[in-house]
Parts: sequence; C-alpha cells; structure tokens
Amino acid sequence: MKLHPYKNILTLGAVSILAAGLCGAAPATKRPNILFIMADDQSPYDLKMYNPDSILDTPVLDQLAADGMIIDGAHEMGAWVGAVCTPSRTMIMTGRTLWHAPGKNPLASNPKYVPAHLEKSSMAAVFNVAGYDTMRTCKAGNSYAEANEEFTVRHDSTMRGGTDETGSAWHAKQVLEYLNQREADKDSDPFLIYYGFSHPHDTRDGKPELLAKYGAANHSDPNVRLPPVNEKQPRLPVNYLSVHPFDNTEMTVRDEVAVSGVWKNRDERTIRNELGREYACSENIDIQIGAVLEKLKAMGELENTYIVYSADHGIAIGRHGLQGKQNLYEHTYRVPYIVKGPGIQPGSRVLGNIYHLDALATLCDLAGIEAPATSEGISFKPVLMGEKKTVRDVLYGAYCRRGKPGIRCVKKGDWKLIRYESPDGANTTQLFNLAENPNELVAEHHDPKIIALTHYTPKPLETNLADDPAYADKLQEMKQLLLEEMRSHDDPYRFSDQPDDGLPPVPKAKRAPRGKKKTPKKKSGAI
Repeated sequence: MKLHPYKNILTLGAVSILAAGLCGAAPATKRPNILFIMADDQSPYDLKMYNPDSILDTPVLDQLAADGMIIDGAHEMGAWVGAVCTPSRTMIMTGRTLWHAPGKNPLASNPKYVPAHLEKSSMAAVFNVAGYDTMRTCKAGNSYAEANEEFTVRHDSTMRGGTDETGSAWHAKQVLEYLNQREADKDSDPFLIYYGFSHPHDTRDGKPELLAKYGAANHSDPNVRLPPVNEKQPRLPVNYLSVHPFDNTEMTVRDEVAVSGVWKNRDERTIRNELGREYACSENIDIQIGAVLEKLKAMGELENTYIVYSADHGIAIGRHGLQGKQNLYEHTYRVPYIVKGPGIQPGSRVLGNIYHLDALATLCDLAGIEAPATSEGISFKPVLMGEKKTVRDVLYGAYCRRGKPGIRCVKKGDWKLIRYESPDGANTTQLFNLAENPNELVAEHHDPKIIALTHYTPKPLETNLADDPAYADKLQEMKQLLLEEMRSHDDPYRFSDQPDDGLPPVPKAKRAPRGKKKTPKKKSGAI
C-alpha cells in the first residue's frame, strides 16, 4: 500500500479499498482519470469547429469534439499584466477570480482578497490528497509556480522549436514516458495529467513539412522581405485591419511591436504568413495529442478518462489590426473548449458561459472530490451532463497594465460592451450585438480597401453601435451592468464617469512573496 508523496498518510483511494476489503464489500467504482490539455495562445477561430472557413487541419480535436462536447462560451477573465497567460493559468490552478488571484495583482498583498498559501488548495494539491497521481508538462514560467510545484511529477520546459526535440513532440514524450512507467509499475491509481504545450505561442517555428502545407516560412530577420502570399496560406480573417482604429491603452506592449516575424507590420503578406506558422504549430499539437490518446486507448484507460482541451487565451494575429492577446475582443477573450468523457453526450454543443477559473470546481465534481473552500469557480458538470445550457448569464472581462483603468467588457445575451480608458487620453466605448455582428466589426471594416482584402462585405449592423442614438438605452443598460460586475469582482479601478465608490488608491502591484523552493518528489521513471 503506497504512501502519499507529500504527506505520511494513506491515500484516500487506498483507505477506501482497505475498508471495502475489511467489510467484505466490492471495491468502489473506478474513479475517472483526467487529461487536461492546454495550448498556448490559440484563438477558437483558428479551429474549424468554431470557424468553418479555417483551413487548419486538426483531425484529432475534430474527433474529440465528435465524441464529446464543444463549449461555445468559454472565456479567460483577463489580466493585470501583459503576459495574459500568467493570471489565466493561475485562475485555472486556483479557481480564483481575476482580482482575487495571486501574482502581480495589485490586491495580492491584502488577505481579504487573496488568501495566503493558495497553492495548498490548488489543482494538484487537492487531487494529491484525494489519492490521484498528478503529473504535468508545460512551458516554463508565466504561471503560478508554487501551484505547479504541487504536481508529483513535473517536466516543464519552453519548447517552441521546429523539430521533435525542440517543439511540441517534447511535451508528448514526457506524457508518453510517464504512461509507460505507470504500465511498468502496474500503477492502478487514477491520474490527473496536465498536458501543456509551448506552441502556438510565438516564436512560431513550425516543422518544415507543416510550414510547407500552409505556405509559411519561419521569419526572423526584419530586414528580409517575406516571399509573396500564396494560395496555401490562410486567408485574412474577416475582422482583419491593417491598423487598430484607436488607442486601446496597450498599443506598445511587446506583443504589438516585437513578435519575431511580425514586429509592427500588419500587411497582408506578414499576417497570412504568421497565420500559416500558427496553423503549422497547431496541427503539430493535434498530432501530439493523438499520440497520447492512442497510448491511453492501448492501456484501456481512454474511456475512463475525462479529456479537456483548451488554450490559456486567444490571440489576434491581424484581427482588428492587433497581434497579441492584450485585448477583450472575442478572438482573444474567448478560448476553445472541448470536453469528452463518461456521461457526456457525443456530438453535443452548448453555450456554457464558463470561465477558465471554473475548471477546478468542475474537475473536482467529475472526480467526486470536494472542491476547496478557496475556489470561487462554478462547476459546469451539469452543463457537461446535459442538465443545463449555461452556468451564468453575465460575463465580465478586464485587462489593464500600462494605462488604468485600461479595458473592461461585459456580455449578456446577444450584447457586449467594451470600454477603454487611460490617463494619457484613450477613451473609447464599443457596443456590439453579437447575434448580428459576431466578429465585432467596426466602421473601418466597411472600407472598400479592407473589403478587397478580406473578401467580406459587412452588413449595416456589423459595426460599433455605441454612438447610434437608436441604441442609447441599451448602451446605458450595459454600462450599468459593467459597473455592477466591476463591483462584484472587487475591481480596484473605475472609469472617469463611474462613481469612485470611495475606493482607496491602488498600491503598485508586487509579486507575492515566495517561500523556499522545494524539489518535488518524483515517482520512479520520472526524468
């Protein structure tokens, strides 16, 4: 009987088996495994299941969706740093909302908002205590390091090269070797595997054969002109612009000016090449996921495994004239989300209205584990089981780093409001009817020069309605709703036309103090 790797106690699984044996009862039903797959910087609109016009081939993900559920309304709540992946992954691990999560959050030093030692109630820690074997591979950094250290087996390294040794196949190798060792050890404990990739985040160095498929070239010298566009490359997105039409408070962040292969360029040649690189990296991820799923099938574990596929956040790559993830448009605020597993109706599709931070509560619910009291997420197991369509009616988003308050959004039903403001003069409001304008097109998308590039002619309602007198009441309604969401989420900032609510000055964000780094114990076979 094995001991828990962190605590000198029997695992809960061992205790239940022992109790069943002593009482003469049959062992409890086998608990489900969990495979949580995370891409880095992938818009849902890259995938055919969200964008039928996409040319990206992902047969493994397509089959996963056919065997499980697609969630259309999955969101990443936002960020208080330019590296949006950091709060995103922190919220996944802890189940905390944006302003209650540890890290460079300006409220992090106040225990009223961010309790100490949240890593002890994070994903791996909770599943460790429940008797699960926990393993992770992912990029290094830009996440919640202390929570990552709770995984019993951990192989993190940033791999964005164009070979199997330096790219996504490296992450697959870590998972496959772990599963091989479980087989050799005849390990029957349930497992939680966090299977993360470093791609398609830039630098998007794809494998040569996949780059050729999408007509793209790895491009690292800004002084060398790219080859002309060709028909193998992805076409420009419907919401492509050559420049963002106004200051969104974050126009000089690294992603908008310094991504290798793009830099400040937004011309057709650059954007189509970069999308081709993105697709090459994404198809390779699909291939590597397939290798792990085949292994689980050969082990007889596939049908007892909940598989979640998502990305930490979306990405622009030319949409709205932007390149990065420091915005709250749907292409970036939303994330792809597929779930397959016991009890989930194959081929199902729902709105969901979930956040990444709901993952911890949901995985606990699926595994029959009590979620930690510190988790603020809502379990969407009822959605997965076909009992509900959504878990909330209203969705809130926030991004701020350089200029405060920065960017905020709120969604309810068909309507979405985005507000921008910074002390140096940025001040813009957008109101979209997403039923009529799902790509959030603005006046600039009606320019004949843009239409000639995108081959899409917008309809009259496919524009920003904030200045249209016919929608003045809806605008005020959504502004009030945004204020309510900012209050309920303890947002420490306000727009200049909002009541200040007596909020104290926000302290400069500091990194949460780190404890002494420990070396995690590893099961036999770990590298």
